[in-house]
Amino acid sequence: MKKTIFEQMGGTYEQQGDYLIPCLALPAKDVVPIGLWGQRHLQYIKQHRKIFYTNLITSGDLYSYLADIDELANSIYENMVPLYKSLYQVTEELKKSNPFEWVHRNNDIIDVINEIIYNDVIFR
Repeated sequence: MKKTIFEQMGGTYEQQGDYLIPCLALPAKDVVPIGLWGQRHLQYIKQHRKIFYTNLITSGDLYSYLADIDELANSIYENMVPLYKSLYQVTEELKKSNPFEWVHRNNDIIDVINEIIYNDVIFR
């Protein structure tokens, strides 16, 4: 029996019932763990940028891309928190004198930084 082009290029088939199914696999790459921001971006690209998502999967670059997004978002978060704490005047003295105001300002800071990260990193 004549070999198919797939078999000539080194491909193999697997018998499943009456059918021969080609054995296809993506190249083995290290799976990098992704954090919260990477998972949120993954959900966004799955729903709103399907072609881009498919291209990342087929190229095998999805997890490294999401890890980079997560790293970028975390660095923005870590760099902006001290900046906004000084801007909103969130100090240890405020924490001692008025803990409710301190919590309120901290929550405001988190909300502002999360909004920046969503607009500039996650939803792009």
